[in-house]
Amino acid sequence: MPATAEVIPLLATPPSDAASAALDRVFFALSDPVRRDILARLDDQPLLVSELAEPFEISLQAVSRHIQVLVRAGLVSQERTGRISRCRLETGPIFTAAVWMNRYTKYWQAQFELLAASLEEIERKRGRSPGRTKRPPRAGRPRSRR
Repeated sequence: MPATAEVIPLLATPPSDAASAALDRVFFALSDPVRRDILARLDDQPLLVSELAEPFEISLQAVSRHIQVLVRAGLVSQERTGRISRCRLETGPIFTAAVWMNRYTKYWQAQFELLAASLEEIERKRGRSPGRTKRPPRAGRPRSRR
């Protein structure tokens, strides 16, 4: 089934308890800057845990704990070969979170439309056409004539 077919029910109905818990895990995982940096590094290619840990000034064990939070949220998958663990970005949960946030776009759009209408009304009262503002003269420099 294509991903868009799964989006429509998410927009039409409130999330179930399981979907809500999954969304909670995603937002919790995204709330930490180290975990967001890990996801950014995984955007290009799968990496070993040791490779992910390189730029951070925290222990390998701390990085592993961050990775486990990302795994529980479904944002990262791990493939183990012996003691070597390769991590890969999983975008599905991010897409689901984006769809959830997008449900509130209509409220922001209404606020932007109200702001635009208010600004147009202010401009009309000032006797100017909307979208055109008169620039104040530059202080300290005479205007040049050409």
